[in-house]
Amino acid sequence: MSDGMQAVAGKSLRRMIAAVTGNRFLAILAGTMVTCIVQSSSITTVMVVGFVNSAVMELSQAVGVIMGANIGTTITGWILVLKIGKYGLPLLGLGAFVYLFSKGERPRFWAMTATGIGMVFFGLELMKDACAIIKDMPDFEAWFHAFRADSYFGVLKCALVGCILTTLIQSSSATLGITISLAFQGIINYETAAALVLGENIGTTITAFLASLGTTTNARRAAYFHVLFNMVGVFWITAVFSGYVRLIPWLVGVTPNEAVVADGVSTFPHTTPAIAATHTVFNIVNTLLFIPFVPQIVRLLDWGIPGTGYKEKPKLTDLDIRMLDTPLLAIEQSRKEIQKMGDGCQKMLAWVGELRLQDTPDQALADRVKHREQVLDHVQDEVAVYVTHLLSGNVPHSVADEARCQLRMADEFESMSDYIYDLDKFDRKLRRDGFRFSPTQLEDLDRLNAAVREYVQEINTGVIQGNRNVHSKSDPRSQRLKEQIKSIRRKHLEDLSSGEMAPLVSVAFLAVLNAYVRVRDHALNIAELVAGEK
Repeated sequence: MSDGMQAVAGKSLRRMIAAVTGNRFLAILAGTMVTCIVQSSSITTVMVVGFVNSAVMELSQAVGVIMGANIGTTITGWILVLKIGKYGLPLLGLGAFVYLFSKGERPRFWAMTATGIGMVFFGLELMKDACAIIKDMPDFEAWFHAFRADSYFGVLKCALVGCILTTLIQSSSATLGITISLAFQGIINYETAAALVLGENIGTTITAFLASLGTTTNARRAAYFHVLFNMVGVFWITAVFSGYVRLIPWLVGVTPNEAVVADGVSTFPHTTPAIAATHTVFNIVNTLLFIPFVPQIVRLLDWGIPGTGYKEKPKLTDLDIRMLDTPLLAIEQSRKEIQKMGDGCQKMLAWVGELRLQDTPDQALADRVKHREQVLDHVQDEVAVYVTHLLSGNVPHSVADEARCQLRMADEFESMSDYIYDLDKFDRKLRRDGFRFSPTQLEDLDRLNAAVREYVQEINTGVIQGNRNVHSKSDPRSQRLKEQIKSIRRKHLEDLSSGEMAPLVSVAFLAVLNAYVRVRDHALNIAELVAGEK
């Protein structure tokens, strides 16, 4: 169900994550909506830990998204309130049929979603039937009755059981289904189920906690906030538990412990909406209590988990393997790295142009050009590994196409950086041999460098905007650039007839022109990739 929903709502998912700003209310809304789509607060919080670890999201933004994720996960309970369990198996079968025999990608992912929903309801029906057998096993039923939320200690004991069960299963939605099944059959009463639900909120934090191991300090702070948020919430709710479990049934207008007899079998169907409401109200009220104190909480986390004082990431990129479980967000992360590569090439062109005009080249600037070229080599390797891992999974065709396009772009930008670095190498070699380009040649190359930079900048803007018209829009500039290089080369060959130019200067000048041709060619290839022409 999660995979199908992510594929169908992929663009919406991207927009919601992109909308997360410093506004805590927007962050909470985004967290709620994303969790409703992916059907798991664990997936959302692991994604948030990944985003913070990648420096894509600030801790203050992550705090809001995590609170929203806790609200979003409560939708599972309300899905179970719908009395359509008997339709689970037909829905599962219909979804599987459409998935197997549909040719279109979108219908197949809708079918995946339907199959998942069918499995949820069919699984719930199986659990209800399985739990009914417990009534005929006195010893087993007596063991369940040992856990009753009839005292403060009893509430804590039930919450602990819920926490341990969710930690083992690593899904609060699954343990919520089990809790609802037990309460539906009357094996546990509503109060006990409510206490179990509180513990499940703490247990679900284990996934994000495990995901934060080995990450940056900020990512660990985000995971610890998830634990803190739920533990503080459970602490204050258990203090007012007796009043809380009287308030919820009144809010939803049900009597949860009232039996309904059908065919001689007693069940407690009113517990389901009461348990769902218990889960939702707890997370909403807890979020409302935390919202005013977000800045103070962030400062507390900064103080409680101090930074290391050294570079924590062993990689050059911000790519995070945790994102691969959500392909539509993973591809967004790698897209940002491609954009950084384009920006790096643009900066290298500016530095090379500046170095060429200096009488004595700035060594620090020359080292920066060399270092940036090496960085882009390694970035391409990391992007290639990441995108290859992504393609090895079950991803929508649109994501697979974009991933292959990104692999090509990374290769083009890396090749472009090699030729830009060559521009500086040719100039340095010429200087070592005791020669320099003539003032006229330097002037021509400076104009050419500026024109190439403008062209690369236009292509980079197209990459960032995803503008499919970038090729047609930039083509006139590309043609002018081609003619400008031809004109400079023609002029150079005419100047050779005077016999006053050293052969080494001529060779270096033609090599520089050829390097600019290759930079222009790679930029053109990228424009064609964005336009979908390659």
